[in-house]
Amino acid sequence: MSAPQTSLPTDSVRIVRADYGNPVHGRALVEMLDAYARDPAGGGHALDDNVRAHLVDALAARPQAFSVLAFDGAQVVGLVNCIEGFSTFACKPLVNVHDVAVAASHRGLRIAERMLALAEEIARERGACKMTLEVLTGNASASRLYERIGFASYQLDPALGTAVFLQKWLR
Repeated sequence: MSAPQTSLPTDSVRIVRADYGNPVHGRALVEMLDAYARDPAGGGHALDDNVRAHLVDALAARPQAFSVLAFDGAQVVGLVNCIEGFSTFACKPLVNVHDVAVAASHRGLRIAERMLALAEEIARERGACKMTLEVLTGNASASRLYERIGFASYQLDPALGTAVFLQKWLR
């Protein structure tokens, strides 16, 4: 990864809610997600051609999905994808932050923080009781960001420990 540029003016970066029907936003979303997927933090592999071709339409078909984009001029420099879920304990929606990505050229400028602030605003508009996300233990800068803006490990009873994120692929 290249070192972040911290001399860019942050006011030149626009943070917007993605419009899945806007072809510019659709291309930007796929471009940024592909860049994230190619990064070691995103798995180190390009998006599958099928994903590239159908992701935006698949997100648009799901009213529980929303995305936030960051643009520096016409260049996409950030992406947050969110999916609404449901908290049975609160009987309210929750929002899972599924992807957070910032272009290497724009890291260190608090763009992710600004995108997550808009995601939080949208979550509140939807009546969500909380936001959730997962972060790799080796991603110290992301962990620091999430803690700084109020995310914390999840636990119900300290004696039982914190929650662990697990997955099972269904192929």
